[in-house]
Amino acid sequence: MVAIALSSIFGAETEEELDLSGAWKLSLLSELPIGTTGVVESLDLPGEIQHHLMHMGFVPEARVTVVRRAPAGDPTVYAIDGFEVALRRDTARAIRVREYEGQNARGK
Repeated sequence: MVAIALSSIFGAETEEELDLSGAWKLSLLSELPIGTTGVVESLDLPGEIQHHLMHMGFVPEARVTVVRRAPAGDPTVYAIDGFEVALRRDTARAIRVREYEGQNARGK
């Protein structure tokens, strides 16, 4: 959807004509696999909950790692700012993250 909006803004006829190679791919925190690290981009939560999570370290540019999931898949434990926090899937869906660039460098 973003590519469609950008292509109309920049006058590209197809998505292939619009080079998005330098753009970050955003994901939902709830979609990251166990063991991966993301960088917090934004939180889309009600004010009180957002404020509480920000005090726990969920702020833009913070690195968050998926540690483990409960046997039923919910909640999930995340490591951020030196401690672990369990979040329900609904809460984690409201946190947008991008891929942590240092992750690829270690894997190669």
